[in-house]
Amino acid sequence: MLLTEQAYKKIDRELAKFPADQRQSAVMAALAIAQDETGWLAPEVMQDIADYIGMPAIAVQEVATFYNMYNLKPLGKQKITICTNLPCALSGGEKAANHLKEKLGIDYRQTTADGNFTLVEGECMGACGDAPVLLVNNKRMCSHMSNDKIDALLEELKK
Repeated sequence: MLLTEQAYKKIDRELAKFPADQRQSAVMAALAIAQDETGWLAPEVMQDIADYIGMPAIAVQEVATFYNMYNLKPLGKQKITICTNLPCALSGGEKAANHLKEKLGIDYRQTTADGNFTLVEGECMGACGDAPVLLVNNKRMCSHMSNDKIDALLEELKK
């Protein structure tokens, strides 16, 4: 077992939401719980989830590689995902991305030298009217991100 007892209890709560013959339905929640604890989904963590749920490891890996919210390698403490779909790109997303790249000194899929920030491109976050939109650590959505708001966010996240 690679996760804490508390993590397995959370996974058990997710498993309880589904019939016994549909345990695999909890795989996305189980991966999110594991990632919250370990920071990323190492192959051995995905294998552990597969064994715990009782599904093929390749099926767990297929889910983890399909969705952008799962980290398949170690990232910075703060993962910033910026929507780069066309509506956001045309409504300031491209400008916001360039500002972030300049401020952080990195490109997409890179991590700052201090290990604090990773910048990634994201798909539609369902908030096109709020562009540019950023997602911090898959949990906090930030809308209408002007350069000033980006600068304030980066300062807040450094603390």
